[in-house]
Amino acid sequence: MNAPNAVNAEFFDAIADIEKEKGIPREDMFEKIRQALLAALRKDNPAAEERMVVEVDEAKKRIAMYIRKDVVDEVEDPDIQLLPEEAQHYNKHAAAGDTVNVPVDTKKFGRIAAQAAKQVIIQGIREAERNQVYQEFSTKGHEILTGTVSRIDPARGSVTLNLGAGSEYTEAIMPADERVPGEELREGDMVKVYVIDVRKLGAGPQVRVSRTHPGLVKRLFELEVPEIMDGTVEIKSIAREPGSRTKIAVWSSDPEVEPIGSCVGPRGGRVGAVVKELRDEKIDIIKYSEDPCEYVAAALSPSAVTKVEFLDDSKVCRVIVPDNQLSLAIGKEGQNVRLAARLTGFKIDIKPESFEG
Repeated sequence: MNAPNAVNAEFFDAIADIEKEKGIPREDMFEKIRQALLAALRKDNPAAEERMVVEVDEAKKRIAMYIRKDVVDEVEDPDIQLLPEEAQHYNKHAAAGDTVNVPVDTKKFGRIAAQAAKQVIIQGIREAERNQVYQEFSTKGHEILTGTVSRIDPARGSVTLNLGAGSEYTEAIMPADERVPGEELREGDMVKVYVIDVRKLGAGPQVRVSRTHPGLVKRLFELEVPEIMDGTVEIKSIAREPGSRTKIAVWSSDPEVEPIGSCVGPRGGRVGAVVKELRDEKIDIIKYSEDPCEYVAAALSPSAVTKVEFLDDSKVCRVIVPDNQLSLAIGKEGQNVRLAARLTGFKIDIKPESFEG
């Protein structure tokens, strides 16, 4: 590697370009390269394995490799020792008992070892790239990102998406159980996804995303409703059956700000944007209340509620509804009461008014 300065300058310029283009810190790359060259040197000079030194001098744009040798009056091991007159070629004041750095003759730096160094350097840069991607996406857990569908696996039902644009993108996996039932996706479709987690695997970071997670609904409303983004309106709870229906409970810290109206938006524009992104999933927005009876009654919307009473177990309540509202309160296949129970955290037993009669 003791190549002419021009070659070394080009090498350092290339590292700077990689840092600019891929965002990999050049200090990380230099360390990987130093370790790679050390490994290759040790392979070529096993007898001096512990005596190898690789210096990367960015300021001078130079890479130098040495073997530390002891200066002795009588050489027993030429791999790690040399006579004073030889040592003075490298340090004119060298004497027996000193240690000198002997530059590695690059002509003797074997082709195989050089190839090994090249491979390790490539692997090191790839690893640094993977680490950089992991660091970037590990901070995006539970966030919403836009992805482009790149591949659909019919056998597994999973979807691969590209997060990013052009050649600068990261692949994400949406497992089959994170897909919305019945939602048709095609290659090239752009969809918003929720980042479940980022796992560090041998082949690189794996970003797992979802279209079914309740967090997706929350993040979509944050994007559309300024009052949620600034903290005036808070989403207290979400219950979701993906692709079918979602109930969301909201509350306002400002009595002048109506939380449901804020989420619905002018002419329904805000909630409409969320519904469109969720491919027409129905959304019920209800007002959260610290009074559990009021909260349960609101959660059963659009049904009217006559009375809510809690039984001995504080987590179980009986709800009385008008007879003609019973099927609406329960919902198709029990969906309305099921979502209301999940939203509020209470077990709900619905009875018609005639039950009390």
